[in-house]
Amino acid sequence: MLTFIIPVRHPENAKDWRRVKRTLEQTAASIANQDSNEWRAVVVANTGSDLPALPARFTVAWVDFAPNPVHDIGRDTSQWGDRFEAFRYDKGHRVLAGLLHDPGADHYMVVDDDDFVSSRLASFVARHPQAHGWYFGKGYVWTEGGRWIFRHSKLHKACGTTHIVRRDLMKIPATAAEAPLAHVRWLGTHARVTEDFVAAGTPLAPLPFPGAVYRVGHGNAHSQSGTVRHMFFLRRGMLVRPHVLATNLLRLRLLSPAQIEEFGMARAGAVPGIAQEGAVSVALR
Repeated sequence: MLTFIIPVRHPENAKDWRRVKRTLEQTAASIANQDSNEWRAVVVANTGSDLPALPARFTVAWVDFAPNPVHDIGRDTSQWGDRFEAFRYDKGHRVLAGLLHDPGADHYMVVDDDDFVSSRLASFVARHPQAHGWYFGKGYVWTEGGRWIFRHSKLHKACGTTHIVRRDLMKIPATAAEAPLAHVRWLGTHARVTEDFVAAGTPLAPLPFPGAVYRVGHGNAHSQSGTVRHMFFLRRGMLVRPHVLATNLLRLRLLSPAQIEEFGMARAGAVPGIAQEGAVSVALR
């Protein structure tokens, strides 16, 4: 059984709560698009938060965490380190609450509340119940509302929706109070997760197919991610690295009906002008 954990920020840390609700609803629809029933999902949210209607197999872990006073990163890069640290601890506490809410899964996956996941994850995990877990090197980056998608070769270094980990390796404490702060911080980050498991002697395997779509270019993104165009084609220094620009161009594709179907984007109503019944049920190769 795979449990998806979706940590949701404090409402006071949202620039536009209506947009948070909309993207969360779309992410939940994507998760519910699994081709197997071997999954559950836990949304972690502050008590009193106005959440959208959630699909079957979803539960809510209500928490009473204070808002993060330095949630917004801003443009002053000299303060990014401290603010990202505060974000990691806040997210880590929310992930821990999700783990404690559903401690009986075989594997867990943290999903950011604005991303999309492959419909094949739950069935794949069910076929490999003893595996340490997987990281998503293969995946996609998509600008909200766009028709182009970028195939990323190291998505686990850019996006938080990129790891599935076996329960015992998550080191779930009996209570939140017993969790060391270092572990809470670890639960709230993703950049070095693969290296940490290699060092521990329990390496994660690369997922053999693209596992997630990283949604970028919307106002509530904490990382202040730009559009696909700005992230991979218009960045400073790109013109003096033509080989990188050429490689990135080869990774750019029109969003296909198969991708829209597999990642539940039509079901979620995330792609303008494409209804769910218009998506083609073809497995992505």
